[in-house]
Amino acid sequence: MQLSANLQDAFNDQINAELASAYLYLSMAAYFEDADLTGFAHWMRMQNTEETAHAMRFFDYVHDRGGRATLQAIAQPPADFRSPLDVMERTLAHEREVTALINRMYQLAMEESDYAAQVMLHELINEQVEEEKTAEEIVEHLRIIEGDGAGLLQMDARLGARTAAE
Repeated sequence: MQLSANLQDAFNDQINAELASAYLYLSMAAYFEDADLTGFAHWMRMQNTEETAHAMRFFDYVHDRGGRATLQAIAQPPADFRSPLDVMERTLAHEREVTALINRMYQLAMEESDYAAQVMLHELINEQVEEEKTAEEIVEHLRIIEGDGAGLLQMDARLGARTAAE
């Protein structure tokens, strides 16, 4: 079954959103590098890699379904942030936006009775639950340690230990 034009457009929009996410997280990594918080920078680089992989999953899926991926312009992400907490609050808000986009795609796949797209998107919906949970946990921990340099360095070390499986 070929991907409908509506779903192809939605998947192409999602490819753009995932690449924009990757770009945003790379900008956040640069902020953390500049602040000598290399653990946070490492975590953001891992996010960048993960979002790029998501974009490629959508890219491949469009082609697997007989469609054509059409790349769009990616807006410049912000480069300056107020604090690590600000960065992570933006990360959480961004992950919630991505979740909403994927949920809308799933709704469209349901309306079009595209069961293959629903299965593909279902896995990503579950992954977004974990993405939001992780970002929210980091935000809450940063709120707890706000102003505590030793706590921030401990968080930095913890985030620096992240592996690709997380």
